[in-house]
Amino acid sequence: MPIRILIVDDHSVVRQGLQMFLALDPDIEVIGEASNGAEAVEFVKDEQPDVVLMDLLMPIMDGIEATKVIRSDFADTEVIALTSVLEDNAVVGAIRAGAIGYLLKDTEADDLVRAIKAAASGQVQLSPKAAERLMREIRAPESPEKLTDRETEVLRLLAEGKANKEIARELSISETTVKTHVSNILMKLNVPSRTQAALYAVRIGLVSEDSLGE
Repeated sequence: MPIRILIVDDHSVVRQGLQMFLALDPDIEVIGEASNGAEAVEFVKDEQPDVVLMDLLMPIMDGIEATKVIRSDFADTEVIALTSVLEDNAVVGAIRAGAIGYLLKDTEADDLVRAIKAAASGQVQLSPKAAERLMREIRAPESPEKLTDRETEVLRLLAEGKANKEIARELSISETTVKTHVSNILMKLNVPSRTQAALYAVRIGLVSEDSLGE
């Protein structure tokens, strides 16, 4: 099954450009477009795409607020923030809202496709500069519930950028069990995304910042 994508941007030229080159990859299917966050939320409610490419600066409802709603109500849909300017507030806001990653709009097409496929498989991938910036700005959750030994193992592998299938193989468990562990981890840490869980893993010394999302 191809990865089902929603493109959200208030500029039709951007949406059309993304649509054109994503259509070249047989593993990706663009199933819709939205011009603002409110439209995106309604589309996700009806169609539940695998990945949303989310612009951040939009009218009616911005991308950060839309990401927060989507990740809260539709946990199986991952969000990649797509922005034209690398600003601390925007990047941190998007990750806090639950985005699994972010990209600049001048990202090479091949890199965007790789990021989409990584997001669809639940992989946390942060560049060193992004990780450094996020580590500065995002604090660890206060008084998180204690993780079990198995949940701690899953968190370590998640933080190293492993996909669910890879975690399942390494721990000799099913992908469904991995997803259950990940859901429990997010609930116990009170964070909306695997990315923030990975940052927490760095903060407590479970993985090094250098190995984050490798």
